[in-house]
Amino acid sequence: MGFFQTLLQNKMLIAAVIGWTVAQVSKTLLVLLLDRELRWERLVGSGGMPSSHSATVCALASSAAMVHGLDSGYFAIAAIFAFIVMYDACNVRLETGKQAAAINELHVLLQKMGEDLTPEEKLKELVGHTFPQVLVGAALGIAIGILIPMWI
Repeated sequence: MGFFQTLLQNKMLIAAVIGWTVAQVSKTLLVLLLDRELRWERLVGSGGMPSSHSATVCALASSAAMVHGLDSGYFAIAAIFAFIVMYDACNVRLETGKQAAAINELHVLLQKMGEDLTPEEKLKELVGHTFPQVLVGAALGIAIGILIPMWI
């Protein structure tokens, strides 16, 4: 069996990739519906609703449970990994985004006050997730992780 054929039979990998893809496409469509603007960067960007990080790791963990069982090492590793990623998205990366917004505002204020600042690229503010964004991403990922192993 070839390399790519083997990869395409890996239910856990496929579930994780589909979880990420569905979340990113959903995020892009949601921005299109709410803002009436197609922002292509939402297809690969972080932050926003739903959390693709959560969808990916929850699809991985739930598919590990479906394929190998709740008592398997695969599920244990994937579940702990999922909790770490979701905690990081809700806390560390969300705070990073808030700090970036404050720095960006300060930079604009100082420029208005006549400070001669070197032109800096605006810091990215949308890097983390709120708890509801993580929760929706997790639910999406769990559903995909349960369904994909049954279909493949």
